[in-house]
Amino acid sequence: MKLSVMNPALYGVSFEEACAYLKSMGVQAIEVGCGGYPGKTHCDPDVLLNDEGALNAFKDTLARNELELAALSTHGNPVHPNPDTAKAFHNDFVNAVLLAEKLGIDRVVTFSGCPGGSKDDKMPNWVTCAWPDDNLTILDYQWHNVLIPYWQETARFAADHGVNRIAFEMHPGFCVYNPYTLLRLREAAGKNLGANFDPSHLYWQGIDPVQAIKELGEALFFFHAKDTFVDPYNVAVNGVLDYKHYSDPKRSWVFRTVGYGHDALQWKSMVSALRAIGYDDVISIEHEDAMMSGMEGLNKAIRFMQDVMIFEKPGEMYWA
Repeated sequence: MKLSVMNPALYGVSFEEACAYLKSMGVQAIEVGCGGYPGKTHCDPDVLLNDEGALNAFKDTLARNELELAALSTHGNPVHPNPDTAKAFHNDFVNAVLLAEKLGIDRVVTFSGCPGGSKDDKMPNWVTCAWPDDNLTILDYQWHNVLIPYWQETARFAADHGVNRIAFEMHPGFCVYNPYTLLRLREAAGKNLGANFDPSHLYWQGIDPVQAIKELGEALFFFHAKDTFVDPYNVAVNGVLDYKHYSDPKRSWVFRTVGYGHDALQWKSMVSALRAIGYDDVISIEHEDAMMSGMEGLNKAIRFMQDVMIFEKPGEMYWA
């Protein structure tokens, strides 16, 4: 396995400085945002796809700092009911695929997106229960009229350009938010669709990440190291569905640096489950923790993951 960091945590410095810092910390790879919600601060495909000098400088920065490019990330909602919004996210995804092809990588991280509840809607509509019956009508429209056709076509485009791993972050608010919805879309739209496994979005749903890893198996394409603290007192009163601001002390859950929501044994169990399903690839830290500074949180996360990850191939079982 290799340790990576998702670069938006380092947008306060240049790409050169970010890569030098990661090298100094013993990190082996970097996940680079290039559109959508992660932004383009360190990597703008509109520039790199049209300026060979800028592209070579980008690659040279990675090489000099001995960093592997783990993935390009362009999280967005390309099936948004506002056509202008959808087009902007779609174009960012297309450019990420074209840039990945130029850079020789086959993995792009994104969201599945969420359409409106009908063709007349102006805003996305995330449905999470089967009743009233209107909800089933909404889900049928979203999946069969919008989501599946969009990703069937887009997955073919990505495959034609060498991107064989479109990794959906399973994120509430979008149609793919758990292993069931991920596998449903994969079955309908193509095997180059898989999961970006981020346990922080699964913990508060009540999902056991170790069992979810086993359920996904070969459909797990990428892994984000981000933690969540679930407050048992607030959950006991109001449950886990919570739209209060992340700074509200009465929130049921908040994102934390790895190790501050769940202990090392839990993270070691996830790492072992990854190895058991054959995922011997990158684990990428996504740092989002409002309780500490960005650099302190990132430093702690790197040291924590270096301790819990398994970096070498299994040895010979001399005892058996």
